[in-house]
Amino acid sequence: MKITAIGVNAAFSTGVYQEAISVKDARELALKIANSPEFQGASEELINAELTKLSQRLYQPKWQANFLVEFDMPSKRGKNPYRLLVDVGGDARHALRALGLSSADIDGVYISHPHNDHIGGMEYLGITTLFNPSYTPAKTEWLSGQLVADKLFLEQEWWPSPPENSKPDIFIHRKVLEPLKRAVGPGLDTIQGVPNVRLETYFNIQQIGKQDNGQTSTKVFQDGDGSWTIRPIFAMHVISSSEEMASYGISLEHSSGYNVLMPTDTQHMMPPQLQSHYRRANVIYMDCETSPFPTGIHPHISDLIHRMDASIQKKCLLYHYGEYPEVPDGMFLGVLKAGDSHFYP
Repeated sequence: MKITAIGVNAAFSTGVYQEAISVKDARELALKIANSPEFQGASEELINAELTKLSQRLYQPKWQANFLVEFDMPSKRGKNPYRLLVDVGGDARHALRALGLSSADIDGVYISHPHNDHIGGMEYLGITTLFNPSYTPAKTEWLSGQLVADKLFLEQEWWPSPPENSKPDIFIHRKVLEPLKRAVGPGLDTIQGVPNVRLETYFNIQQIGKQDNGQTSTKVFQDGDGSWTIRPIFAMHVISSSEEMASYGISLEHSSGYNVLMPTDTQHMMPPQLQSHYRRANVIYMDCETSPFPTGIHPHISDLIHRMDASIQKKCLLYHYGEYPEVPDGMFLGVLKAGDSHFYP
């Protein structure tokens, strides 16, 4: 299993502006300096003035789709790996593009909770895979050369459609599913003339965790000669307007017993009810705020440094909200940057 941090900033992060010029402009300026008499022996001030004329403000947003998990097993296209997004960020397009990927390369998504910085990319993922006739071989066969809208409208294949193996999977706790439907429903209700468009039109929904009947469902992914079992892990995230919002992180346990914990958004540092999960885990992907103004709804870097047990600190790969944190050498397993990857077990 490979886990890649495809965006380590979240809701509080925006981005920075930098001055930049295009390759074309830089090439033309270099030729001008080399060949034009007016630039022979040109001062640094003159060259800087020319650069300023050509420069533009380039915005570098900190897109956050959080994590990409890849399993060594066949994807929906029949080729390894199967790619699972852990949340889809405010807009997953940009984080995926940085890896040379698009929605066509994503097989499934796990949704931890319905905040926009975790579900904002759902509309992009759903619409682009629905209207992609070659998203999977099963999709191509089902369409038989027709447009998706025509297939649904003219043949009245409204439910269930398209077939499950022609759309991305969603793995989700039942308590997150209904809020997710309310949040993304209006944006996805966009197929001309087709009634009853819903989340299931775009995604193959698989509920994991505690079910209404009291049974607990998990998801097992093959990974080469072994396998990983995914279980939702409850943590309180926000209490507002007299209502609570949980964030369901995930425990990934290998058939060998190796355990990777991704708590997602948790309140404060480490809720007491989760201590057993933290102590059992071999690696923990830990969110932390780095702002000088703590919100109280995420662990703050100062808490993780001064209050977290040393044995747990050494397991933590930190991903941060705000500026890159300064941490004592050797205290944590590492601090993630976008694009960092790790292989397990």
